[in-house]
Amino acid sequence: MTTNIPAKEMREVLTALFSKHGFSKEKAKLLAHVHTENTLHGVNSHGINRVPYFIEQLQRGLVKKDAEAKKVEGFGNMERWDGKLGSGVLNAVQCTNRAIVLAKENGMGLVALRNTNHWMRAGYYGWMLAEQNCMGILFTNTEPNMPAWGGKEARLGNNPLVIAIPRKKGHIVLDMAMTQFSFGKINEYKLRGDALPYDGGFDGQGHPTKNPDAILRSKSGLPIGYWKGSALAMVLDMLATLLSAGRSTYKLGLEPFEYGVSQIFLCMDAATFQDGDLREKLLEEIIAYTQDVTPTGPNEKTHYPGERSLAHKIENEKNGMEVSEAIWHRVNDLLNN
Repeated sequence: MTTNIPAKEMREVLTALFSKHGFSKEKAKLLAHVHTENTLHGVNSHGINRVPYFIEQLQRGLVKKDAEAKKVEGFGNMERWDGKLGSGVLNAVQCTNRAIVLAKENGMGLVALRNTNHWMRAGYYGWMLAEQNCMGILFTNTEPNMPAWGGKEARLGNNPLVIAIPRKKGHIVLDMAMTQFSFGKINEYKLRGDALPYDGGFDGQGHPTKNPDAILRSKSGLPIGYWKGSALAMVLDMLATLLSAGRSTYKLGLEPFEYGVSQIFLCMDAATFQDGDLREKLLEEIIAYTQDVTPTGPNEKTHYPGERSLAHKIENEKNGMEVSEAIWHRVNDLLNN
């Protein structure tokens, strides 16, 4: 069962909830904005659905509400920051903004962040970059939740990757996990009582399955591209760990709960080459060529990364967001009890 919630109402409820749990008014409003924005973009799995999880992490002491990320080392246009186990959203917003500043000053800037927490929807920070006329590559490691190809046990994280490119007619923002489905999306299917449309992971016996509950229990997702996704996840973990001098997926897997992850924020100022008109022309050529194809079905078409996300936001701002009744009731219970 679902219910329709306007964005204004969600922001107000979440601001009150985060304030109740000790965040300053400014931080509570930012957290509420990010979770609502993620839901507006149609990514409930990393928006409203993640709020109870975030509160649980706070109550366990895994997220430090008063922590402030700090710069610990600098190497020209590259910096290392320590998140001090603070909110993953607040740390990621701060480090994205810092990477933008470095890029505006140097053409390119990189911030490597350690000891942070789940940043919720990774694409949010890609949109931040694009809105500032910046291109970027962002990624994070995670706890082990998929096997290295050829093995049964989970040894790799699904390590979400974002690539952002600004564009006047609609920004290009790729946001993808290294598993066929993110675990938040798998949980959405479970909440609806639906099977996945394709195999999305492995059950307890190591067999591929469309059953979301079986995948959530085994914590073993299916790598995108099979062995290729496995290899990509491994090197993303290596880069995040080495550049931040932080914790690897191996270290994250030694704890019962995920916290203290490592993340990368690489930003490039699109204005550096002063060829904006050419850039727009080239992007339009690529998109037009990709979309000028015979559709696979009567209601099918190709999309550039970020196109459907923007369409969801426009629709949801107009008509309200469709959210799980169970999740919305749980969020309100957390506020009122």
